[in-house]
Amino acid sequence: MFARVTFYPTLFYNMVMEKITSRRWYDRIDETVILGALPFKSMTKKLIEEEKIAAVVSMNEDYELKLFSNTAEEWAKYGIKFLQLSTTDIFETPCQKKLEKGVDFINQFNGNLDNNPNNEGKLPGRVYVHCKAGRTRSATLVGCYLMKKHGWTPSEAVDYIKNKREHILLHTAQWHALKTFHQSNLQNQR
Repeated sequence: MFARVTFYPTLFYNMVMEKITSRRWYDRIDETVILGALPFKSMTKKLIEEEKIAAVVSMNEDYELKLFSNTAEEWAKYGIKFLQLSTTDIFETPCQKKLEKGVDFINQFNGNLDNNPNNEGKLPGRVYVHCKAGRTRSATLVGCYLMKKHGWTPSEAVDYIKNKREHILLHTAQWHALKTFHQSNLQNQR
């Protein structure tokens, strides 16, 4: 209930912070992933044409997407693949099944816009990963993606993200999710 009540005030806060600080609405993390805040419908054309997105992963609940962002059906009209991994803001972190599903979804794309034959079987284009502010829920998923891609530890992945998007905010629950993902998926690879 608290997350619902605070949604609009905190969304407005994020919009103000982008205007008065050095925060950006979204940041490219690597050749495939863009980590950002809620993509407003008015941003759709820019994200597709300038950022070359081919897919969107939303960590938002339905009510967060309702007024301002595209639905799965609306993204589909633009040829954009969409995955929603509903996670309650503020108090929850994505469960391991959602993190694995999100990483697998992102890994279908390679960010290569030239159809490089070295990335056979992968779809060209970038993936826009978001929650409300692009700081916590979505940053957790992007951390898991980077760990799996590079064999990194949670600290290495978070440090890399912070280098690109310095205002991410991970609490104890998000660190626990990252460490659990690392133990389950990567610990034996190093």
